[in-house]
Amino acid sequence: MSEEIQRNFVKYTFYKVLPEWKQLSDAHKTSSKKEFVEVLAEFSQDIRVSSYSLVGTRGDVDFMLWKVSKEIESVNTLMSQLNRTHLGKFLSTTHSYLAMTDRSPYVDDHQHEGQEGTSADMRIIGRPYLFVYPFVKTNEWYQLSLSERQELMTEHFQIGHKYPEIKISTAYSFGLDDQEFVLGFETDNPGAFLELVRDLRESKARPFTLRDTPIFTCLNKTITDCLEDLG
Repeated sequence: MSEEIQRNFVKYTFYKVLPEWKQLSDAHKTSSKKEFVEVLAEFSQDIRVSSYSLVGTRGDVDFMLWKVSKEIESVNTLMSQLNRTHLGKFLSTTHSYLAMTDRSPYVDDHQHEGQEGTSADMRIIGRPYLFVYPFVKTNEWYQLSLSERQELMTEHFQIGHKYPEIKISTAYSFGLDDQEFVLGFETDNPGAFLELVRDLRESKARPFTLRDTPIFTCLNKTITDCLEDLG
């Protein structure tokens, strides 16, 4: 039996406002936004929430909520309350990813100051840009021995070390959702993330990637500012 780990639930929810929202009066939209913000504030003690605008970065998403909670029931209650708000009636969930935190099996032989994956906690730094995507490996990856996978992941880590300004948050979805992982990269510099991804394309582990899309470019904003972007 594996050692008991205190994991957190991680939920990324991507929203698109319905066209009917544009027909509401400014006063109606203002009160609806205020109600939505107030509901989120009610859960601030139980759920860590960070909000992001995707207006201008994707056509199918307007904003995203990144939630971290010890209990999935708290996430369920929050989402239910948001659905009951007036704004919630004008929102479509275009993408949604559920995962949990866990300790990486590859960090024991590869540790350094600030090493990610050494605990089952997830810290949201709040840097200006966040890049998120679901990730699935091939079946062949899991047929490799642990030592073979460790060798490939060590190269993976070494590439990441070239970009210390990027903070990665890895969440695990095995059996919880359609993907195996959800990866979040926080940075002050989108160009650095572009270069990181390009370098990872040339890594030896790349052939074992089955799917790593869709990818989301997110701008960190307060929830009030995210909702203002809706018009």
